[in-house]
This record gives sequence, structure tokens and C-alpha cells, in this order.
Amino acid sequence: MELNPKDINPFKSFWMGGFECADHLNSSGNRVDFLNLTAHLDLIKEDYSRLKDFNITTVREGIRWSQVEIIPYQYDFSIVKLMLNIAKEYHIQQVWDICHFGFPSDLSPLHPHFTERFVSMCRAFAKYCLSEMSFDIQLIITPINEVSFLSWLGGEVGGTSPYCVKNGWEVKYALMRAYIQGVKALKELDPRIRILTTEPLVNIVPPAFATEDLILEAAKSHESQYQAVDMLCGRICPELGGKPEYLDILGFNYYYNNQWVLGFNDFIPWANEIPDPRWRSLSSLLIEAYKRYNKPIVLTETSHPGEDRPLWINFISHEISKVITSIPFWGICLYPIIDRPDWDNLDCWHHSGLWDNTSKEIPTERILNKPYAEALLINQKSLEHLTNDAFFKSI
Repeated sequence: MELNPKDINPFKSFWMGGFECADHLNSSGNRVDFLNLTAHLDLIKEDYSRLKDFNITTVREGIRWSQVEIIPYQYDFSIVKLMLNIAKEYHIQQVWDICHFGFPSDLSPLHPHFTERFVSMCRAFAKYCLSEMSFDIQLIITPINEVSFLSWLGGEVGGTSPYCVKNGWEVKYALMRAYIQGVKALKELDPRIRILTTEPLVNIVPPAFATEDLILEAAKSHESQYQAVDMLCGRICPELGGKPEYLDILGFNYYYNNQWVLGFNDFIPWANEIPDPRWRSLSSLLIEAYKRYNKPIVLTETSHPGEDRPLWINFISHEISKVITSIPFWGICLYPIIDRPDWDNLDCWHHSGLWDNTSKEIPTERILNKPYAEALLINQKSLEHLTNDAFFKSI
């Protein structure tokens, strides 16, 4: 029986590295540019070369819409060309974000030209990429990173453009209108392009001794995490034009603080040392999502700051080992692979990467975090036979 190409894992490596590429306006109204702040653009050859020690040949990168669209509908892809050429030299597969929180300064999701400009950006980028790439290389695109988070940040708490408060649904609706039209344009340009969503995977629970109303409210909030993908599939807001075929690969971002009590009143500790019946395993959340959409899954972002980095990767690997042979699970992306500062305080570095930077001023050297690296290598080995079994099962 001939398989549909969409049923075959398109990623070159199961373990992936994500380079922080946010380019948005932060809470102070200042533009951040993390490809430069982390010196990734200066050190991209070295960054790609270092990945070989961990058999990582797939990376997440961003084009920085705010930088590429120099004036409306005119684009400068010179940096993208540089990145594509270096990837070719080092045999690296790049998975691209078109909008990683940032857009040109004259736009916001609520601007009447936002969708039209975004669709044009999607089409121009894909045309350029396809013209530069070999025919047999799979183009995988995330149109807008973390719509759920971005609509909360810019629509509920005024943390980025459009700096709204309690307007999250309107911002999410506008973002998904552009997202869906962007996917339509990409699929019309080349049906082989794969769409990778990257949404937070969360667990929202009621407070202890909650009333029935609070229990129902928490369940409703938990369900709302799927709104963006439901729009993309056309399950809700069908007037936006979403379709099931617009969803190819489910990407989920999961961090230590992705489980909380309704209203952000408290976080449920990930180690669950004092058992909390409201805490849910990552594996159960992944299975919930898979049953909802029946699409392959990638953990597109995960990391932990500080000294718990090795413990976190142990935890993640253990959870993935529970699901990898029962659902099509295609990869884990360490994000960020290189340390990064805080968006709103550039002097505060998270120390969450596999490599730390030596200088906050000009980060020109990478320092491997050895405990994290050792734990990663051990877990890569322990999952190796399971990932091989899962790969052959998928084909």
C-alpha cells in the first residue's frame, strides 16, 4: 500500500534545537531581536557545528518578519539566504517561524491591513525558500508561533503590541484570521509545504475545595487552550475559512510552569514531590491532544532554567517514553538551545540552554552546561530504540 507522504516523519533528527528568534515589542515598547542578542547570527556556523555532538540535525529558526519586510510588501531575504546557505553547508534542516511574536512596527493584529500583509509575507517567504532549496528538502513552516500565548500577552495583559487589556479573544481571532489565510496561500503555492503548529500545552485546574462553578470554569479554561488549533481546523469560527487539511503536525510547547490553578493563583510543581491529585502527567496531556486531532505530535519547545536542567530532561524523556510507541510522536525540541535573556529585562539571562553565554554584553562564546549535556546523552541513548521503533511504525 502506498503511503501518504504526510504520514511519514519529515524531520531529520528526533532531537532538535530551537534558536530563540523573538523580534517583538516588549512590555516597555522596545523592539527585541534575539537572533542578534544571543549572537546566533554571528555564530551560526559554530552553533550548527556544535549540534553534531548531540546528533541534532533539525533546528527551529525564525525569519523575523519585523526585519525582513523593510517597507510594506517589499522584502529583504539576505539574512535568510545566509542562514539557508550555512544550513546546507552543515547539513542542517531548518523549520521556520514566519512570525515569532514580532511584526512590522506599523502593524498590529488589530490593524485592518494585518491579514493582507501577513499573507503576502507568507507567500514571498515560501517562494524565496523554495527557489533556494533543493527539490527534495521538505519545507516546514510555523506561520505564527504560540497564538494562544501571544493573544494573552498582547490582548489580555498589555505585554506587547497591540497592548490591550482584557481583549484576548479579539486578538486571537485576528491572529487566526491571518494564520488561516497564510496557510491557504502556502498550500496553494505548494501543497507539499507542511504546517507545524506551536501552541502551549497546559493544564488548568480549580482551586482546592472548589465550588462546582469553579470546577466548571477551570474545565472551560483548560478547553480554551485548543481554540487556535480548532479555528485552524474549522471546528469553530468556520467563517475564518479553517479546514482540517490545514493542520499537518501538532507542535506543543511545555515548560515547568504549564500547570496552574485557575486565574494564575498558583502553579502546580512539576516534580509533584507532594502529590497533588490535580497534577497531570505530560504523557496524558499529549494523549488528550492526539485523541482530539489525530495528528502527529512534536514537543516543539521545552527547557528549564538553572540547575534543574538535567532533572527536567530526565522527566521529559520519561514522559515521552510512555507515549512514543502508542501515538505518532516525531520529536523533542530543546528550546532555547542557546541561553537567552528575558524579553523585558535584557540583563537577566535565563540559563536554560544547553549552552550558556559567557558575556551578557557581547555573547561571543558558548559554554556547554555539562550536567545538562550528560543527561541529554543518557536520555538520547535510552530513547533510541523506542524512537527507531516509532519511526518504522510510522512508515
